[in-house]
Amino acid sequence: MAAQPSTNQAWFNLAPETALEPDLPICDPHHHLWHKWSHAVQKRYLVEDMLADISGGHNIVSTVFIECGESFRATGPELHRPLGETEFVVAETEAHNAKPGATQIAAGIVATVDLRIGDVAADVLDQHIALGDGRVRGIRRGAFWHASPAIANHRTEPPEGLLLREDFRRGFRHLASRKLSFEIWCAHTQIREATDLARAFPDTIIVLDHFGGPCGIGPYAGKADEVFADWKLAIDDLAKCPNVMAKLGGLNMEVNGFGWHLKPKPPSSAELCEAYRRYFDHTIARFGVDRCMFESNFPVDKLSC
Repeated sequence: MAAQPSTNQAWFNLAPETALEPDLPICDPHHHLWHKWSHAVQKRYLVEDMLADISGGHNIVSTVFIECGESFRATGPELHRPLGETEFVVAETEAHNAKPGATQIAAGIVATVDLRIGDVAADVLDQHIALGDGRVRGIRRGAFWHASPAIANHRTEPPEGLLLREDFRRGFRHLASRKLSFEIWCAHTQIREATDLARAFPDTIIVLDHFGGPCGIGPYAGKADEVFADWKLAIDDLAKCPNVMAKLGGLNMEVNGFGWHLKPKPPSSAELCEAYRRYFDHTIARFGVDRCMFESNFPVDKLSC
């Protein structure tokens, strides 16, 4: 049986809202597409599912797809298998995007390469660019790692200190010459490693995903103020790197510990605003509006909002 698009829509319907600025042109710079995923809420998320989610009154003119391990090639060299994801995104969105006036889904593509392959990464990057129909703009390789067994690592099971590794950085150095950015998905305890990377490669644009992953479960449960204080110091240092941009979003996941998905009704926009305000305010104050962007992180954030 085909995977279902959503299992919590009835819950969302308990708290409908109206778009505040329906004419404002918006690019959503962070979402995923997949055929089938273990995510408890959103088993399938294809163009038709995303169109349903963005039909609530906002003026979404374009989006950026972020790698999620979808449709990797089943055969061939391991280092080339992620090329299948770029092929999938182009094929999945091509017909829709050709329609006059259509929201350009995945107008930009952030693909993935295991940069630990070093200089060999240059060829894989070039193949992504060639397959991407002019849409491949960056690379992400999940770095999210934590020692606590209560906090799940990124699906690729990155080693501790991935961003500091010499082999990773040999691959990383090939991004700037191709005008490719790099997206960092890490835990808040790793933000200082992101800062080290940014300083080592000042000519490469780096995008910090999900506020740098402030954790609120496991050893951080009930310690929101302590987490914020540590996160704040790390962000202050990272923001000094002019080549780093910040994505504002991705706080609705289980790892963040807010627990919205456990409540009888979904949170209102006002509730979300108050809960996350200090993260938004501080990041915008340190990075400036020109280096910040709001991300939906759908359908992952659809767990809660």
